[in-house]
Amino acid sequence: MNYDLALLHERLDRMPMLKLLVPLAAGIVAAEYSTLPLWFLAGAFSVCGIIALLLRSPAALFTLLFVAGFGAGELHTPRRSVPQQVECLWEIDIDGIPSSREHYTTANAIVTAWRNPADGSWHPADDRIIVRSDSRTPLSGGERLCCTATLHPLRGPESYRRLMIRRGYAGVLYLSQRRILERREARHIGLHRSAAERLRKAGFKNDAGAVVRAMTVADRSGIAPELRTAYAHSGTSHLLAVSGLHTGIVFLVVNLALHLLTLLHRGHLLRNLLAVVVVWLYVAATGFTPSAVRAAVMCTLLQGALASGSEYVGMNALAAAAFGMLLWHPAWIGDIGFQLSFVAVAAILAWGVPLCRQLRTGYKLPDAAIGALCIGLCASAATAPLVSHTFGIVPVAGVLLNPIVIPLAGVVVTGGIMVLLLPVSAFALRPIAEGAAEALNTLARLTASTPCSTVEYTLSDRATAAIYLLFILLTATAWCRKPKKSVHLPS
Repeated sequence: MNYDLALLHERLDRMPMLKLLVPLAAGIVAAEYSTLPLWFLAGAFSVCGIIALLLRSPAALFTLLFVAGFGAGELHTPRRSVPQQVECLWEIDIDGIPSSREHYTTANAIVTAWRNPADGSWHPADDRIIVRSDSRTPLSGGERLCCTATLHPLRGPESYRRLMIRRGYAGVLYLSQRRILERREARHIGLHRSAAERLRKAGFKNDAGAVVRAMTVADRSGIAPELRTAYAHSGTSHLLAVSGLHTGIVFLVVNLALHLLTLLHRGHLLRNLLAVVVVWLYVAATGFTPSAVRAAVMCTLLQGALASGSEYVGMNALAAAAFGMLLWHPAWIGDIGFQLSFVAVAAILAWGVPLCRQLRTGYKLPDAAIGALCIGLCASAATAPLVSHTFGIVPVAGVLLNPIVIPLAGVVVTGGIMVLLLPVSAFALRPIAEGAAEALNTLARLTASTPCSTVEYTLSDRATAAIYLLFILLTATAWCRKPKKSVHLPS
């Protein structure tokens, strides 16, 4: 086999955002382990910027981006402003959709103010917390509570606590009915809660309805713990979290539905604009999860490439999405949802797509099955170390289910979106979406109950880093490989 570093440089030149992302991400990671004065960072940023402009120095640009990432990480580091282990009077807003369990309800909340018990003074706040209430104390999204309670530190494994701190959570508040002094109803429902409420009223039932709501609008409040465990152990838990798969399905459905607009004068421009608007509205309806935002950015860049007729490089678009998201919210770099989403898509672009091309048969059905298997294999293999490191399990059987679950997921998401947009279609589409969701539930339960479908193993930090370094080296080696020359003899 012949290898040439020039091929690697040529490929990387088509991905400028990938080269810009690396120093920015390195700076954000470095900010988690050290602190520098802001005046020093501002000075270093200015000096590196001047050198990069005057001398066009790649090293200065690299340092500039590293400093920018370090500064963004420092400025956005969550800082707790509320006391722990002290009983106070709190004013909190319930955020998102509360999730009910058998014996308790859990919800995310934002502390807007707290009263110091020592002197009775009120202090404004903007800290995120987790609220847990007993089964006799229901919680509603958007409502404001005035209550007396004690904020406790986050509990659980170290990886979980680090993750929640990166997301800005300051602790856990335990509530009962007697501790709530006042309730105020939500003034603004919000697009996310409004979409979830509309699907609830559409008549979806039992576990199948809960899965439809989870896959369509990221409302996982109705999913039973047993079903969550089944999806996790079957390797299909990614279906319950709105991600690139769900956003991609909406992107394809919208483009197909608006195809007739291309027959009009400049109709293709209107089609591209409407498709982008619909995709972002869908992401807003799901609560702007990191993986959905990443997918929406990539879909927007792809739609722009289709409108302008320019070349679309998937890995460059992925890096551009990561660059923008990390500048906006640097803490996402430590979010497991963000990490899994980008690692899975990077593996699909670097290995899954080329593998599908190599194994193409020319027949639609076999190619679709082979493509789903290859993409599922690459995504599962790439995310397995992260899943093992974070959750302590390796779902083995999930790879084989992808050719089946991806089409079923498409039916669930498409049916849920159509019912959401056109409630009058619920009578016809609800049984179809429910049937597909029930089939997914059955597959998840059967696979989870099969011996050896999941291996319990936890990778260490060093082992996880070593595996991903090996993945990067293998990818770089593959990109250096020269394609075989084919000589066609005259007939």
